[in-house]
Amino acid sequence: MADYKLNRRKFIGMTALAGAAMASPAYVRRASASGGEVNIWTYNDFVPQSFKKQFEAETGIKINIRLVDDQGKQFNLLAAEQPNPTVDIMTVAGHRFLQFIDNQLLAPLDTDRLTNWGKINPTFSESDWATINGEKWGAPILSGMEVLAYNSELVSMEEALTWDTLFSEKYSGQTAYIIQDMMSIVMLMLGYDGNMVAYLNDPDKAAAIVEEAKQFLIQKKPLVRKYYDSGAEVQQMFVNQDITLGHSWNGPAAALINDGFPLGMTIPREGSYGFVYTYNIANNAPNLDNAYTFLNAILASPEIGASMTKASGFISTYKDASKYLTDLEKRSTSFPEDQLANLQFFRAEANKMKYGLVDPAVEAVKAA
Repeated sequence: MADYKLNRRKFIGMTALAGAAMASPAYVRRASASGGEVNIWTYNDFVPQSFKKQFEAETGIKINIRLVDDQGKQFNLLAAEQPNPTVDIMTVAGHRFLQFIDNQLLAPLDTDRLTNWGKINPTFSESDWATINGEKWGAPILSGMEVLAYNSELVSMEEALTWDTLFSEKYSGQTAYIIQDMMSIVMLMLGYDGNMVAYLNDPDKAAAIVEEAKQFLIQKKPLVRKYYDSGAEVQQMFVNQDITLGHSWNGPAAALINDGFPLGMTIPREGSYGFVYTYNIANNAPNLDNAYTFLNAILASPEIGASMTKASGFISTYKDASKYLTDLEKRSTSFPEDQLANLQFFRAEANKMKYGLVDPAVEAVKAA
């Protein structure tokens, strides 16, 4: 295995620099100085440090961030806190909206209070998944997808064009993935609808498909080095050379590419899924006015969207954000057309049935 020179300290330093590198104009100049605080649950690097510092200075509102790494954990925590949540804004993936809405955990978004709403690309802000029961429930900030990431010095691109390589004997003990995400992908590999919308009227078939995917992952369990939970984990495993390929979100993989790590990523021919992260307001948010001040400010300029992409590696939903990316950053956040044709977005219609089957299956794979 090649001796990669980027050690952990340098990697973390470069990542932090990327998040702070793009200074922004006075994007909160219109925000009134109101003071107080706003409490946000979000992923690492989704609130750029430069934006946070400027926002707090211009508004007097202190941003308190609690990092999350899993949609399910965030849901359980918020459900336990209602009707008196400690959070004002959380970060929900668009395909998980229904779960939060059905349990009355989110407040509908009053876009009339967001003068910068129009700065979001309408592909995301006005798409069908973004409107439920006639209401908007979140401000799209970043778009991502499930990819096969690989050390390009050790794995060829041709090998990475199929998920089969992730489960091959050749790379036994050198792979990692998130089990819940892989359940949907394995269903695609087996020729089924990983969103399970096609089986809404046939729960017995849905159960049989999940069981088949579960047994597949149990059979392949001896080949995997680690099941992981967060993007930072898979980044570190690549940097430490613990793994040579793995399932990843495109954001953490792109961040490594932009830091100079020899990493490639593909959307394999069997297919994969895309998703959109949104900022949402909690039902009964304790600092509602400050939450809207924060949302309007963070949507204010394409530089902020570009800064979020630089730090996280996910694709910005802001209009014109790509103008503020380097050529390398643009390449690390784009894919060939023939690979994009393999992509479909996660859908929410069958989530109750799907995750009622998938969540126990994930635990069974872990325990096997």
